[in-house]
Amino acid sequence: MQKVSLFVDVQNIYYTTKEFHNCHFNYNIFWEKATYKREVVKAVAYAIDKGDEKQEKFQNILRCIGFEIKLKPFIQRSDGSAKGDWDVGITLDVMEYAKKSDVVVLASGDGDFDLLVNKVKKDFEITVEVYGVANLTAASLINAASKFISIDNDLLLKSNTKNKIID
Repeated sequence: MQKVSLFVDVQNIYYTTKEFHNCHFNYNIFWEKATYKREVVKAVAYAIDKGDEKQEKFQNILRCIGFEIKLKPFIQRSDGSAKGDWDVGITLDVMEYAKKSDVVVLASGDGDFDLLVNKVKKDFEITVEVYGVANLTAASLINAASKFISIDNDLLLKSNTKNKIID
């Protein structure tokens, strides 16, 4: 059985899925697809903590699925922009768990991860599967991936879905 580690850039997935599909990512289906007939070594979802009750419920849903949640505080700058980037944290964790895995699954469309994907493929001789919204995922990340899985119909929560993920 293959060993798999999953890493989800929650903010990136949330905003790209919402922008392009106008609905939410289905984390339950994602888990089923990414872990099917595989042993999970590590599964982490990286998010921003706004201290919001809806977000806490969402994070509890992710914990119930099987994810460890890593949070950074939401920082609102005086110019109105926000900070809450997990790129370095995701990179460190991928580097640590890639050596213990046969497959690394990264859910993000952020092109900054192309270097990471190429490095772990080369150094650890593993497969890296990237999940992202195709039209909003960096071409360099798609090209770096061993396999790119587009977030579309089967990975979306439809508005009539009973167990909606909360914003």
